[in-house]
Amino acid sequence: MSFRSIFFCYFLFLFAVTIHSQEIPPIKIFTPEDYGAEDQNWSITQADNNFIYIANNKGLLEYNGASWQLYDSPNESIIRSVKVVDDRVYSGSYMDFGFWTKNSYNQLTYKSLAENQDFSIKEDEDFWSIIEIEGYILFKSFDRIYIYDTTNDSFEIIDSDIRINKIFKVNESIYFQKLGEGIFEIINGNAKLVVSSEVIKKIEIINIFDYDKGLLLQTKENGFYTYKNNVIEKWKTEADELLSDVSIYSSIKLKSGDFILGTISNGIIQLSDTGKILLKIDHSEGLSNNTILSVKEDNNGNVWLGLDNGVNVVNLKSPYKVYKDEQGILGTVYTSAIVDNYLYLGTNQGLFYRAMNSKEKFKFTKGTQGQVWFLKYIKGKLFCGHDRGTFIIENNIAKQISPEIGTWIVKPIESNKNLLLQGNYKGLFVLELVNGTWQYRNKIEGFDISSRFVEFSAPNELLVNHEYKGVYKLTLNHDYTRVLNYKKLPIDNGIKSSLLKYNDTILYCYEPGVYSFDEKSDTFKKDSVLSNLFTLNPYLSGRLIYDERHNRLWGFSKDKIVYVEPEKLSDKLEIKAIEINDDIRKIKSGFENLLSIDGDEYLFGNKEGYIVANIKKQSPKNFKIYLNEASYASLQSSFIPIDFSQPINLDNKDNSLRFSYSVPNYDKLSISKYQYKLNGIYDQWSDWSTNSDVLFENLPHGNYEFVVRAKVGSVSTSNTISYSFSIDKPWYLKSTAIIAYALLFLLFLFFVQYLNKKHYEKQQQKLLDRKERERELELLENQRQIVEFKNKNLQLDIDNKNRELGTATMNLVRRNELLNDIKDKLSKSKSLDEVKGVIKMINSSLNNTSDWKLFEEAFNNVDKDFMKKVKSLHPSITTNDLRLCAYLRLNLSSKEIAPLLNISHKSVEVKRYRLRKKMGLDHEQSLTNYILDL
Repeated sequence: MSFRSIFFCYFLFLFAVTIHSQEIPPIKIFTPEDYGAEDQNWSITQADNNFIYIANNKGLLEYNGASWQLYDSPNESIIRSVKVVDDRVYSGSYMDFGFWTKNSYNQLTYKSLAENQDFSIKEDEDFWSIIEIEGYILFKSFDRIYIYDTTNDSFEIIDSDIRINKIFKVNESIYFQKLGEGIFEIINGNAKLVVSSEVIKKIEIINIFDYDKGLLLQTKENGFYTYKNNVIEKWKTEADELLSDVSIYSSIKLKSGDFILGTISNGIIQLSDTGKILLKIDHSEGLSNNTILSVKEDNNGNVWLGLDNGVNVVNLKSPYKVYKDEQGILGTVYTSAIVDNYLYLGTNQGLFYRAMNSKEKFKFTKGTQGQVWFLKYIKGKLFCGHDRGTFIIENNIAKQISPEIGTWIVKPIESNKNLLLQGNYKGLFVLELVNGTWQYRNKIEGFDISSRFVEFSAPNELLVNHEYKGVYKLTLNHDYTRVLNYKKLPIDNGIKSSLLKYNDTILYCYEPGVYSFDEKSDTFKKDSVLSNLFTLNPYLSGRLIYDERHNRLWGFSKDKIVYVEPEKLSDKLEIKAIEINDDIRKIKSGFENLLSIDGDEYLFGNKEGYIVANIKKQSPKNFKIYLNEASYASLQSSFIPIDFSQPINLDNKDNSLRFSYSVPNYDKLSISKYQYKLNGIYDQWSDWSTNSDVLFENLPHGNYEFVVRAKVGSVSTSNTISYSFSIDKPWYLKSTAIIAYALLFLLFLFFVQYLNKKHYEKQQQKLLDRKERERELELLENQRQIVEFKNKNLQLDIDNKNRELGTATMNLVRRNELLNDIKDKLSKSKSLDEVKGVIKMINSSLNNTSDWKLFEEAFNNVDKDFMKKVKSLHPSITTNDLRLCAYLRLNLSSKEIAPLLNISHKSVEVKRYRLRKKMGLDHEQSLTNYILDL
């Protein structure tokens, strides 16, 4: 044996005594961090709705099954006592006592009963106990008992000069103890000494119970005494020795008649009604703390423990018992067996055992350190399949019979009772019984695939399942020494699949369902009955286990453990379930294992030890769901609580709502799940979830109904809760806004119509203007054409006048020229007198001004303003000068002008010169051009 193996054995031997030995009820643990308050919890009570209230150093704690709520102590002192009576939660603290009630927002508010009274609280008075009886509430301090009459709101006070440790209610009687004097009973508001025996005068009484028409007195360190017919006797039980070694601080009597004793430093002790020790649990076995300050049995039989550091809930009525390997010595349990009244556990650390129904420690089986895969009692022997081979366990001693590593399974070979088949990491092997001793015989050659799941379909045919490679069918020779042939069957391989024989049918189970093997066709066909029964969704493992002894087929899903068995009056299969989630049961997925302890109890090995489940106690409980809080908020603001006793109409901006709800389920191994919908927007149920609150953000306006339901395990709550609310339309969608929109729309239409009208009028005006312009243009064009026509006519007239003027002028010129010629010729005549007469007549004709008048009139018709303009510019000009200007205007030369003026050419030049001077023309300036430019 290697040094490592020797050290491992020595390690296990040293620590074997530390493995706790009890199978205990599940314990739910709450730390101060969980409930958000301080460590010490002095008193526990429960309301009718099953909510739990606890007196804590920091204040009053409320637990609804899903979340904790802390209400600070009114005077910031420690709350020592708490008691629910009807709808009030009474509490006692330092120098104050009173009650809490729920307001319309489902929040507790406090009212002091000690204020404004006709009595005064004593200095440093703490109130440690509260008892209710017949409409009275009793508040106990060490010095007084205050009796509160709830009917008329009055008080009576019982004073004591001796410390009152505790007060007790037995049936409808109230007792308390004064050390050194005895036990008193309160009768008609007065204290009366009823037990004055010297036996108990100086013994501190922790509790008093009714017992056999008398009283059972439980002491702090001296066990129990009975009081009957004025006689006190020691109540002798098997627990006397234990009780003499512990100090009791708190206790209760359960509905079953058993007692739970909370100690100062040793956890809790459960005694039967006869004083038998049923259970002892301390910190090493699962409690958070060994100091039990308060004990309370709730309505479902759970025992609540207020500890010096936390809160624990012991599920005494649970159908489960838990063995938890706190030190990790056992490891993960893969297989188990019961042989000769010993329980064997095969784990990844080795093989452990202990006697059944005992509290002794689990012991390690020497030589088995390492992984144990398989335990089964076959042909009178306990076979152990191990990572290092195959062992037989006899008298708790392991004997190796096969060195072939990795034994998954050992199975009988029905055709040969002296042979066993084993599946190993590297294939198949045969064990043989020789002279009463099992020993390794041979490897079956021809198949080297890991064979964890093996089933015979015929004496020499078997199926082997490998979760990564698939299912193989092997044909063996008659002496089981070699594989004649093998083939992979036409079915998919499945992760965490399994192969087993159930009622002579080979089943293969993986994620798509359960398939049965058809020997004739060598195929697997889906078994619709079993597939429907084993709806392993969400899929966790295809592992099926057949309990042949009780004819039960087991399967494992994410949410529960299920099994099928025939109905009592028929062969029809019915399915049943153990409602325990995989996260809680902590069984190694793919390596699920169970052991039938008896007809009702099964052991399930897991990663921390094992769980024992009683299937007959799997009776559903009746739970209700409660709406604890509703609140709303607007964007980036804090939530405001809602009075959800009535519907609410919220402003549009307050469109984020949060709801909190719970089921007061306090079982550690059962999970509450919730499902909700919001009618009006999310009309379909949500997926099941463990979340006990939901937030809806930015909801649109409308009417809504929030609906939530729950289930514990697979059992639905007896009720569904709902709450209706509505969210206002935004201001821009309200009636007034819509009316305003309508008015604005009408105004807009009117404005558009007005604009259109204006536009059309403008277009019409433009059209009219265009038509008018066109008409005016047409008129102007006509006028232009008329003017043009007139101008043409005028031009013709001017041309005619010019022609007439020119003609007249030329006629004058020719006439004068002619006359001058005649005159010259006559001058040369010989008859002077006769000639002079003619010359005189010619001169008269040449100087006749009527020709000028005619010329002037014609000239003015052509250029009527010229004469006026010249006269206005040059006032000194004479008539003769004007005639010269007129002729120059006609652009006549001096030669042409001379006859018209009846002067010589030179005289014309002289006249031109004089005219220049009168006009003030420069020497370089042309007279003709000047006159033409005027």
